[in-house]
Parts: sequence; C-alpha cells; structure tokens
Amino acid sequence: AARLSGGENRLVSLPLSRIRVIMKSSPEVSSINQDALFLTAKATELFVQYLASYSYKHGRGKEKNALTYSDLSHTAEECETFQFLADILPKKILASKYLKMLEKEKRDGAVGEDDEEDEEEEDEDETVGEDVGS
Repeated sequence: AARLSGGENRLVSLPLSRIRVIMKSSPEVSSINQDALFLTAKATELFVQYLASYSYKHGRGKEKNALTYSDLSHTAEECETFQFLADILPKKILASKYLKMLEKEKRDGAVGEDDEEDEEEEDEDETVGEDVGS
C-alpha cells in the first residue's frame, strides 16, 4: 500500500484539493484522512471512466467517434446502474418545447380535475338512487 506523498498525486487525475473541499462541505465531516482522500479520488476517477466508456459503447459515440452529452444522458436514463444520475444528466430539450409541455400539462391537469369532479358527482347520484330504490 502506497503512502501519500508528492509522487502519489500522479496516480490520480483529479485535483485532491478540490475533492477535499467537496468532502469538507458535508457538515458531518470534521477531518479527512489522507488515505480516504486518495481512495475517494481514485474511486471517483474510475467511476467517471466507466460511465464514459459505457456511454461511448452504448451510444452514438462510435458513429461520430466522440462522446456527447446526449450519450451520457441516454445512459443515465436507460441503464439501471446509472439511474441515480438521471436528475443530474437530464435530456436536453429546446425551451420552446419545454414551454409547450408545461402548457399541455396545465391543460391536461385542468381536464383531469374536471373528470375527477364528474366521477365524484356520478358516484353520489348512484348512492342516492340506491337509497331511493330500497
């Protein structure tokens, strides 16, 4: 097991100082062991490499010979392993398309509420009719 020294920074690509800042941003963390910092950096690096290679292989990356944001967002949405990233890597849509979706949801929501009220009134009518017939 290697001890952290100046030479070990070459074993990870991510800046350890930034990772330390992120880890310390948690209120439960008071101090960070150097080994824990190094292992967190290495694990993060390996995870990002795996996500990128998986997205490249299963996306359109091979066709274009490039990894795109849409490849990453598609992986986050479709692959169960990466589902937890779906909110962080959402599919990109145009603002106009998003506004249309909001309007449609608003209209459907209003129609859906009216339908529910109609169903409740029908249920009440059936209950009254049953009481009268008894």
